[in-house]
Amino acid sequence: MAKAFIGLGSNLGKPQQQLEQAIQSLRDIEGITVKTVSSNYISAPVGPEGQGDYINAVVAIETVLSAEQLLDVLQEIENLQGRVRTERWGARTLDMDILLYADEIIDSERLKVPHREIANRNFVLLPLMEITSEEFQIPGQGALLDLLAHCPDNAIKKL
Repeated sequence: MAKAFIGLGSNLGKPQQQLEQAIQSLRDIEGITVKTVSSNYISAPVGPEGQGDYINAVVAIETVLSAEQLLDVLQEIENLQGRVRTERWGARTLDMDILLYADEIIDSERLKVPHREIANRNFVLLPLMEITSEEFQIPGQGALLDLLAHCPDNAIKKL
């Protein structure tokens, strides 16, 4: 079994319900065990102006799925919840990203793990630290606390 961390975000529809539904979908999938779920956080959007704030969380799972299989599952959940991929960093009903997969560094055409923007996203780092520790290591990047110290200050609040 591999331990993985999934980042969740939503700013369309009813974002908190979108995240709850996504977490339940993960629980319903054979081969995935949800271990821990962070609190929800509200954060200002990254990307095009005029978007509403995002609700974000991080989920720790254990899975027998490969990273690519997990990506397929996450994209299917996004699609089932109305995700439409139009503009990069645009508003969305649901965004699910593989932040970390075991201790692997993956750099394929479809998948980058650790997530390529993890060190620049306090709305990922804070919930991740909540369910791990300050000393938790991001493969190839360092300790969470060190990453947070150098992370751009994006307005974020724990709900």
